[in-house]
Amino acid sequence: MAQSENSRWRIAAWLALGAAAAVAVALQTKRYLEAPIADKRPASAPQLRIDASDAVRVARGKQLYAQACASCHGAKLEGQPNWREHLSNGRMPAPPHDASGNTWHHADAVLFGITKHGLVPGVTAPAGYVSDMPAFGRSMSDDDIVAVLAYFESTWPDKVAAAQREVTDQHASQP
Repeated sequence: MAQSENSRWRIAAWLALGAAAAVAVALQTKRYLEAPIADKRPASAPQLRIDASDAVRVARGKQLYAQACASCHGAKLEGQPNWREHLSNGRMPAPPHDASGNTWHHADAVLFGITKHGLVPGVTAPAGYVSDMPAFGRSMSDDDIVAVLAYFESTWPDKVAAAQREVTDQHASQP
């Protein structure tokens, strides 16, 4: 009988430990979702600057883009038609990543966060924003994400690239 009682205590202890772990994960997830995007950058992200002149990285990014992004954002980075207008289901179409879109209005760290974590309303997108943009953090490494960003940034005209670098610099200088 003592052995049976011991087993009950062990089971109760394991259940309590599991419940505590579940609470800890839930709290961390809640804290993550409520944190501003700046808190989700990798440690080096405040200075994150995509090097669109790295030919090897750009070539890798082009390949990854074709595999993971082109089905929505277009083979030529052109995005979906009427990308600024809500679809009948309330979602937003995929925007272009060429110079005609608004991708270049965002800092590299923000683009990285959106690609890695997806569009999270109130975090990486305005509250109430609805999109089909998935999070690629589980299917792509950080280096892969940077390569994809380098690819489409490499296609921007000099004036657009300079404006985006300025946005990146301003974002990096914010506390």
